[in-house]
Parts: sequence; C-alpha cells; structure tokens
Amino acid sequence: MRKLAICILCLTAAALAQQQDFSKVQIKVVPVASGVYMLQGAGGNIGVSVGDDGIVIVDDEFAPLADKIQAALKGIADKPVRFVVNTHWHGDHTGGNAYWQKQGPILAHENVRERLEKGRSGASPVAPAPREALPILTFDHRATIHLNGEDIRAIHFHRGHTDGDAVIFFPHANVVHMGDDYVRYGFPFVDLDSGGSVQGMIASLDEAIPQLPADVKIIPGHGDLSNLQELKEFQQMLKETTAKIAAAVKQGKTVQQMQQEKILAGYEKWSPPGAFIDSNKWIETVYDDLKNVKPGEFVRHN
Repeated sequence: MRKLAICILCLTAAALAQQQDFSKVQIKVVPVASGVYMLQGAGGNIGVSVGDDGIVIVDDEFAPLADKIQAALKGIADKPVRFVVNTHWHGDHTGGNAYWQKQGPILAHENVRERLEKGRSGASPVAPAPREALPILTFDHRATIHLNGEDIRAIHFHRGHTDGDAVIFFPHANVVHMGDDYVRYGFPFVDLDSGGSVQGMIASLDEAIPQLPADVKIIPGHGDLSNLQELKEFQQMLKETTAKIAAAVKQGKTVQQMQQEKILAGYEKWSPPGAFIDSNKWIETVYDDLKNVKPGEFVRHN
C-alpha cells in the first residue's frame, strides 16, 4: 500500500514538467521585508535576499521557469545572483540548479547532494541530476552566508520532509524560509523514502519555533506568506494527529480500521476536497513513520 501511495504522490520533476505548460506560468513577486522577497510560480516558493552585495535565492523551482525567474529578479534589482540555497532535493525546488549554478554556487545539506547525485529507483524513480546541478557547497548541521548586511543561516535540525531539509533564517530582516517542513496546502507530504519523518518534522519545528520572534514573516515551502501563529497551528496539528494515530496503533488497530473509523474527524481543515494529502494518506504516512522511528532518535541539538 505504501509503495502505491508513494507512486501516486511523489511525481518527479520530469513528470510534472510534462504535465504543465510552463509558458503560462507567471512569477508573482511578493515583498516580505526590507531586502527580502518571495517568488511564487510553479513548485516551491523562492526566497530572495537583495542588497548591495547582490542576490541570494532560496530554491529555484523548475528549469523551464529559469528565464522567467531571472526576469522577476531583474525587476527587483539589477544585481548578480551570488548564491543559491536548496532547502531539500525535490525537483520542484531544485529543477533550475544547473541554470543558476552558472551564476553562483549552490549551498545545501550533504544529503541533498547525495540524493541528487544518485537519483532514486523503485516506485517513484528519479534520474540522477547532471554534475552541473549538484550543490558544490555542502554542510552537515549549519552554514552561514554573510551578504547584504545579513547573516543568512541555513540550519538542518532533523530529517523531516526529507533527510536533507534546511530552514533558512534571515535574522536582520526577521524572515524565515521553512522549506517543505511547513506547507500551507493541508496535511504535509513527508517523503519517507527520502529519509523523511513525521516525528522528525515535529522535532525540527520544536527547535525552530523558539528561535522565531512573534512578528516574524514566514515563507512556507508552498502557499502564501505566513506568520508564527499559523506555523504553531500546523505544529499542533502534527502533534495531535500523531498522538491519535499512535494511540490507535497501541490498541492494535490497522491502517484500514483507522481510516474506516475516521479517527481524524475534526481535522477537515487540513484535508480539503482534492487535497494532495488527504486524511487517509496522512494516517498511512504517520503509521509507517511510527513503525520505523527508533525510540529516542530525535534529540535536541546543542
């Protein structure tokens, strides 16, 4: 069952590119804070830091959109792109890597480079990325780019959406880009086959949220600009639904029984009609994660 769900859910960048007419995509520029913008097109949200030193972008969507993204950046400031940061390895966030690395080096967690380099076989195959698309700067836990009067911090807390997630902090601008550890389309997609973990996503939020000021501006991996209260609601939903599913597992219930009993009734807000991850898929994801997470695995970083 899990392999079938992943096959349906985890469309590759190539498959998405074949299904979507990128010529019709418009890049929306959203001002976030002084010197920081969010670009929305198709795929993951792009964070942008602009200043006298140039431009830093966080994620780069799909390759066919690179020229449009470039034009949007020119509309903000006629500055060079100095660095690109990948929040994780999925193609809707890294599809333009080869294009952008001609302008500035790509920084990402070590697992992002490894997964892009190897690709993935199985139910949802992904071809290995070309050499020019691989991040040439990698880190284990954290890295900082000192540019535009900012200390742009990329921090890997735990494996969450994947095993190579990075949360990107712009402390002076009071902005954070959460990558797909926080999305606004409902229940999140947690890529267990890429080392992701629901428990790890919760642990990451538990560490990241206390570092955020009350008035922080939050760029989610997908969806509109957000705030701390909405992020905390997402965190609370993860904890509550996981607790309900864990209690059912302890009672010996199967995934099918949980789905038939609708144990997530009351969480319809997170599973709207046509949702990418509906309640049944979320139950299955959490169930599989609970079965595979080792006790005490997620401990706080010092």
